[in-house]
Amino acid sequence: MKRTNKPISYSKTTEETARFAKALSHPVRLTILKHLSSQNCCFTGDLVEVLPLAQSTISQHLKELKEAGLIQGEVNPPKVKYCIDVENWNKAKNFFDTLFNEDFSKISCC
Repeated sequence: MKRTNKPISYSKTTEETARFAKALSHPVRLTILKHLSSQNCCFTGDLVEVLPLAQSTISQHLKELKEAGLIQGEVNPPKVKYCIDVENWNKAKNFFDTLFNEDFSKISCC
């Protein structure tokens, strides 16, 4: 069968789920989310106290989480206050619940 290089079109839900999954694919980002879930908010400097990483590295991970929509940042010069974006967090949770609740027991493989 000849393959074509046509672009694949994915549903909005599939693309959002992939974006959330990518953001969750690094242990530092999971640690940041866990830390944020235990308090209302925090500043980048607070995370430097918790994680043995440079502030620039933590800022890059925060950027990835924010771009994925899992956290929000509020600028209070010269600091940025971060918290979980509850609406998007619940959306991600529902996407993953749906995915992980698929019944694959009917499929026989190999």
